[in-house]
Amino acid sequence: MYSLRKVALCFLFGSGSAWGSTSTANKAQTDVLRYVDPLIGSDNGGNVFAGASLPYGMAKPVADVNGQNTGGFSTDGSNITGFSHMHDSGTGGNPSLGNFPLFPQYCPEDEIDNCNFPKADRALPYIASSVVARPGYFSLTLQNGIQAEMTAAEHAALYRFHFPEETTSNGSALSPLMLLDLTDEWDSRQNASIEIDPATGTIKGNGTFLPSFGAGSYVSYFCVDFAGAVVHDNGIWVNNRAGTDPKKLYVTRGFNNFYIQAGGFVRFNRPNDGVVTARVGVSFISTDRACQNAMQEIPSPLEDFDTLRERAETAWREKLSPISVEAGGASDALLTSFWSGIYRTMLSPQNYTGENPLWDSGEPYFDSFYCIWDSFRAQHPLLTIIDPAAQSKMIRSLLDTYVHEGWLPDCRMSLCKGWTQGGSNADVLLADACIKNLTGIDWNLAYEAMVNDAENEPLEWSYEGRGGLMSWKRLNYIPYLDFDYLGFGTNSRSISRTLEYSYNDFSLATVGKGIGKEYTKYLSRASNWKNLFKADQKSFINSTDTGFTGFFQPKFLNGTWGYQDPIACSPLTDFCSLTSNPSETFESSVWEYQFYVPHDMATLIKLLGGPDEFVSRLDFFHTSGLADIGNEPVFLTVFQYHYAGRPALSAHRAHSYIPASFNASNDGLPGNDDSGAMGAFTVFSMTGLFPNPGQNVYLIIPPFFEAVSFTHPETNKTATIRNVNFDNTYKNIYIQNATLNGESYSKNWIGHEFFTEGMTLELTLGSEESSWGTRPEDLPPSLSTVGTQILDDFPF
Repeated sequence: MYSLRKVALCFLFGSGSAWGSTSTANKAQTDVLRYVDPLIGSDNGGNVFAGASLPYGMAKPVADVNGQNTGGFSTDGSNITGFSHMHDSGTGGNPSLGNFPLFPQYCPEDEIDNCNFPKADRALPYIASSVVARPGYFSLTLQNGIQAEMTAAEHAALYRFHFPEETTSNGSALSPLMLLDLTDEWDSRQNASIEIDPATGTIKGNGTFLPSFGAGSYVSYFCVDFAGAVVHDNGIWVNNRAGTDPKKLYVTRGFNNFYIQAGGFVRFNRPNDGVVTARVGVSFISTDRACQNAMQEIPSPLEDFDTLRERAETAWREKLSPISVEAGGASDALLTSFWSGIYRTMLSPQNYTGENPLWDSGEPYFDSFYCIWDSFRAQHPLLTIIDPAAQSKMIRSLLDTYVHEGWLPDCRMSLCKGWTQGGSNADVLLADACIKNLTGIDWNLAYEAMVNDAENEPLEWSYEGRGGLMSWKRLNYIPYLDFDYLGFGTNSRSISRTLEYSYNDFSLATVGKGIGKEYTKYLSRASNWKNLFKADQKSFINSTDTGFTGFFQPKFLNGTWGYQDPIACSPLTDFCSLTSNPSETFESSVWEYQFYVPHDMATLIKLLGGPDEFVSRLDFFHTSGLADIGNEPVFLTVFQYHYAGRPALSAHRAHSYIPASFNASNDGLPGNDDSGAMGAFTVFSMTGLFPNPGQNVYLIIPPFFEAVSFTHPETNKTATIRNVNFDNTYKNIYIQNATLNGESYSKNWIGHEFFTEGMTLELTLGSEESSWGTRPEDLPPSLSTVGTQILDDFPF
């Protein structure tokens, strides 16, 4: 039964439960880092960051390529253009960061002008078999024999470049050269400066760059010094020429398509061991801060490399430690997918606390929310379970951004406002944090920020807030070709924005009710999605009727219907983004968005013809090529069979995608990772508990392992979901019955208290679908079935 108990400040939980266990006896003895492969998704558009990083670290060194370089490095066989020190992971669009790359080389005959300075000229293949990527460490060898190793501190990177012996034609030893390029990954530099100390070879500088998916610009600073070799000479270079005088340079972007390439260089007398060490500090504050970061975090560059690598490994083991797995004979490949997915969720957002030049605040500052439209569905809910302290800091950072910039971000990177893809989906993150009792958050401030999203339209709603609020309040939907003179943005996505705004307002109602504020108005708006449902709309593929009637459609200001082909923007047609083919749905089709009513699935199922028809639609969607498993809106649809009383089909569908589309190969992701969103989908699916974010609901399927345990970092209680009759050939993937703490349990979902109170859920499996979890009383809550109780907690 659902509790009528009120929630104070959305706090669900007390001091614990007698059901909980603090035992860690089931922790795996094997070092979990052996199962972390940063190269998963390094090809096929996964765009992962494969280099060295601490959890949420700002410094992220890796080799940059001239192929799939959105995350810096790719295993696509393209050439290395440099080694840079900051990156984002898994993003789409333009490459992000990759500022001030270093590049090692020899100049033929030791003549400086024989070296290759421009990016295209210096690019070299790497030896594929030489690539080593581990948490906190990355290395490879260029085709010319120069090896690069790198590791990371919080705001500094440490490189070791191994130069083989090379001589001129007369037998003289060549001088290793380290080039620094005043550019970034996608050549967005607007201006930059550099200064080289002639005696030490220390290079300092800064540049102004553009964010990869947002508005404005940012300034980045660096400080590079070298160790292990004697300086031979140094200077600057511009385009394809270099000189040892002067030692300073200021460069602009260049004229039209003529991008000025420029930077600095240092040459060394080759040391006996051939190793030149480079220490790079990075900062968004100043070059002095960049130097300070380097010296404080890497005080002895010649001795610190192995220590830094070990510290990074220790940090990653600690972050992964809340989870343990009893594999039960599951393959190493599945274990690698699982642990690597967790790892990638902690690469970004990145902790820039102390590195924010925009305002002075005692609050945390996290960046690289890229983008919340992608990450609210699985990544942040996973962090809420395994690293609630970090997730709380991220929420506080979002609220502090609201305090100083007036709006909650929907996307943010490189200190800039990112483009809003759909709704104000930070609202969902706040509701998820509230209903799951994250601590340290000012919920009155959170409510204020969410009300601001719902009530006030910014001038530029392309990168903050919501647009079309006049129509939203008056017509209760976002019209096709809306007349909106209060603010300006990409006047598209009327269907997807209507659906997302509905859930954003539901999220606001959740927080409002939890803290005793106004919520009824927003709960009413949460039903606005119904106003774009066209009951007689059909869908055709290649002129053949799909057999389903009733889809969302655009509606004009006067209430008449527009039209968007329900299969448009699906994998069967053209991709729809903000800039290419903008449509009334964003990056997904009407077919995909028809399932996005996460707070009232019961009403949606009725509109779509009832449970059997709903199941038929889901099956058709997932088997016809319409489902885009490489993009986040599809995630919840894999598990929505639960709402129609068919949880076994959710298990079947999850196994159809894992490992077929999510696996341990370099091309083992079906789309860009989006800061770990794809990794989180993999982890939740394989864990057997998938969240409906913003609600206290996890949908239950059997784990892909014999058992998975979570020790909550704050309550220290250990929760376990265990399979009985586990079969590592995955013939037994259907739940026959279940017990929760030894008592029969028939609901096909469970709440967050499972994790915080340390419960034990045992699932007895079989090879055929059973009646478990199929009764109306076993289904997850919906607004139309439990009313306002859906805004409350659901204790057992």
